[in-house]
Amino acid sequence: DQCAFEGLVRFSNEEIKHQELFRRIESMLDAQMPPGYRMVADPNAVARAVLAASTWAVLALTCHIELFVQAHYMQSIAPQEMLCPLFRDVFRFHWQDECQHVVLDELEWKREHLRMSPLERDRAVDDLIGLVGAVDGLLLAQSAADTDYFIGLLGRPCDAMERERIGAVMRSAYRWQYLITGVQHPHFGKLLASMTTAAQRQRIQSALAPIMADA
Repeated sequence: DQCAFEGLVRFSNEEIKHQELFRRIESMLDAQMPPGYRMVADPNAVARAVLAASTWAVLALTCHIELFVQAHYMQSIAPQEMLCPLFRDVFRFHWQDECQHVVLDELEWKREHLRMSPLERDRAVDDLIGLVGAVDGLLLAQSAADTDYFIGLLGRPCDAMERERIGAVMRSAYRWQYLITGVQHPHFGKLLASMTTAAQRQRIQSALAPIMADA
């Protein structure tokens, strides 16, 4: 337990460094981008949603995030040699860290699962569904804001039909990257199957169905 605690502290410190790194990158990008871009997520609202959920659900979502980060790098960044070397290096080192983090978080998720009663696990599944819905809500809001930003930079009129097509592509891309690639990751599927019943998985699949259909 002491080793696990020390590992959690170390990984938490690394996550704080990741956040600071990406904040610096955001600041650098913001200085070069046309004005008007905005982030719509409210950090306090996100924190409230996470704190209201069970530890089981938060660990499940954390593993999901760490696995989609890996999938994103391997599918979209690593093969693209024409990308900026610095950009690729940032995501390569982030990917390497997340490969280590998911191992510890998987162990913690399994440990938490063993401590819980069947009823607590069933409620935790509902918490996970709620967290996924909250993430999707953020993606819908950000993709809509980014659609407006993109259209505003086109330099020409955009009718309602074209605006809808652009918005649909943006929304689908965000859902694919931040939800579906994690859900469809083989290892996440294996973990989830080992800690849920068939009925619970059906509830999760039903909640995900509209998102999957949009990709």
